[in-house]
Amino acid sequence: MRKFLDGLYKISGAIAALFLLGICVVVSLQVLSTILDNGLISIGKSALGLTIPSYGEITGFFLVTASFLALAYTLRAGGHVRVNLFIRMLGDKPRRGVELFNVSCGIILAGMLTWFTANMVYDAWRFNDLTSGALVIAEWIPKSPMVIGSAILLIALIDEFFTIISGKDPSYAKGDDGELSLSE
Repeated sequence: MRKFLDGLYKISGAIAALFLLGICVVVSLQVLSTILDNGLISIGKSALGLTIPSYGEITGFFLVTASFLALAYTLRAGGHVRVNLFIRMLGDKPRRGVELFNVSCGIILAGMLTWFTANMVYDAWRFNDLTSGALVIAEWIPKSPMVIGSAILLIALIDEFFTIISGKDPSYAKGDDGELSLSE
C-alpha cells in the first residue's frame, strides 16, 4: 500500500510538472511569435500574424491543473509553508496531539473541497456548461483536475493521520529541516 500511495503522489506531482512545462511552452511560443512579427515589421516586412488563439485561457487551465495536482506531492515533500514556532516548544505527546488536530482539520477541509468541486464538475457536465472565452470547451474538462487533485490531497492527509497515529513522524515535517520530530 505504501508503494502505491507514494507512486500516486509522485505521478500526481509529475503530471503537475508537465502542465507547468506546458505553460512555459505555450507562453514561449506566443512571445517568440510576437518577437518575430515585431522583427519583420522593423525591417519593413509585413507581420506573419502568428498567434496561439486563447493562449491566456490555455495557460490558465494548465495552471489550475498543475496547482491542484501538485498539492499532495508538495505536502508529502514538506513543501507547504508551516509556522511551527508554537509546536516546537511542545513535548512529544502534546505535539502529536496538535499534529493530529491539524491534520484532522486538513482532512475535513480537503474533504469539503473534494465534495464541492465534484458537485461543481458534475453540474457543469449535467448542464453541458461551456467555457465563456474564445476557446469554447465543456467546462467540466478543465475543472476535473480540481477534483482529482483535491481527492489525492485528501488521501495524503488521511495517510499522514495514520502515520502520526502509528507513532511515526509526518512526512511533511521534512520541510522543517529536521527540527520537528514526534518520536524524540
